[in-house]
Amino acid sequence: MGMLREIIHCRGHENVRATHKSTLEFTKEDYLTPRGDCILCIEADRGINDLSEEFKAALRAGKKLLIRIKVGDLVDAVLAEGSPDLILDHDFSMVVRKSDYIDARTLAIRANKAARDIDRRIVELLKNPETRAEIELVILEE
Repeated sequence: MGMLREIIHCRGHENVRATHKSTLEFTKEDYLTPRGDCILCIEADRGINDLSEEFKAALRAGKKLLIRIKVGDLVDAVLAEGSPDLILDHDFSMVVRKSDYIDARTLAIRANKAARDIDRRIVELLKNPETRAEIELVILEE
């Protein structure tokens, strides 16, 4: 089996704060209120429903997930886990959680970082609506 990966492109927004202590979110929505403190970028070109069935199956098999957040020359990485309980059925949101909580928007759980742990240089850049980010999701083989 080759490397399973998905690439998501999204952009910043002036309300990006990324201060949430337990979750991290990417959304296809085109707006962000100051309350959305877990959201890192908006206008993502994919939501959970857009991920391949093979990718979802790997997450449901409990595989580990590497999330690489790239903005310009900066890269931050988050490690999280899949779960057999994942629903993976949402039109526009993808949420990575430090906890074990699962709802339809949950992409992965038991993450080693949440929004507030992301490199602040990346967060500062994503406060500019012109900033583009690339989110790379990679299923790690044990």
